[in-house]
Amino acid sequence: MTDSKITFLLVPESSERLGLLCGSYDNNIQTISDQFGVAINNRSNEFTLSGPRKALIRVKNLLEELYIKAATGVLDAEDVHLAIQGALHHDKSKLGHEVSIKTRRKQVHARGDNQKRYILQIQTRDLNFGIGPAGTGKTYLAVACAVDALDSGLVRRIVLVRPAVEAGERLGFLPGNMNDKIDPYLRPMYDALYELLGFERVERLMEKHVIEVAPLAFMRGRTLNESFVILDEAQNTTREQMKMFLTRIGYGSHTVVTGDVTQSDLPKHTKSGLLEALEVLKDEENVGITHFEALDVVRHPLVQRVVYAYERYQAMQEDK
Repeated sequence: MTDSKITFLLVPESSERLGLLCGSYDNNIQTISDQFGVAINNRSNEFTLSGPRKALIRVKNLLEELYIKAATGVLDAEDVHLAIQGALHHDKSKLGHEVSIKTRRKQVHARGDNQKRYILQIQTRDLNFGIGPAGTGKTYLAVACAVDALDSGLVRRIVLVRPAVEAGERLGFLPGNMNDKIDPYLRPMYDALYELLGFERVERLMEKHVIEVAPLAFMRGRTLNESFVILDEAQNTTREQMKMFLTRIGYGSHTVVTGDVTQSDLPKHTKSGLLEALEVLKDEENVGITHFEALDVVRHPLVQRVVYAYERYQAMQEDK
């Protein structure tokens, strides 16, 4: 394909905004250039792009978007990475409309079709699975949907569940009471709650048992009605544990199960309850299953490359 070239101005002219856009030692510009395969040159606020025509339009739009963002006085590496991911996803998107979750403290926007599909399925189905690598938003979006359901009065409480420490849940050697033992393993969900609800409100809701955290083993014998239940790190559940958990679902409840099937801590010859559940429930009408990919990673760009590297390595091992 023959390369094209376009030249355009970023207005209004501002050395401060231009500095934020380009980044230290032009790191932001280099990152964008590498991601899209486009040569980027500029003299002050005049930019010249060289490369495939389709990529040039995407990079031009991206630079204009980031320049507008720079007007706020804040534009860091994470902002740039997320904007790049949004531009890459938009090119492949089949779900053109925006999907978002509005909470009291912030509005959470879905990035890419998989995140959009995930949110829509959580909002319309009683049981959902979010499967994929770290950094794809599985847990964060599930917590955001839980907060939205609680604030809207659709549920009366949020229950956060995780296999603690390891599949066998051997917690006895850890210091402190039960909350002290399991809290570190629920930290990602706590962090999302604090961001969406605020620290003080989360603490008040926990005191009132509106938000509850528990190790998976403590679900046995319970029936959870009018609750939004999230089981995180579900790849570390055994077949028996997963069946036990799924049969806890009560009337008016919504359940989301998240996990990365490549990150199981189960003994080598023990089949993950998550893998079995996906097979057993794949044809059930009211069960949603969303598979995230490396392209959906919204963390540091290196995380995405690590995921790709492990996928290539795994494929090579299987071919041997």
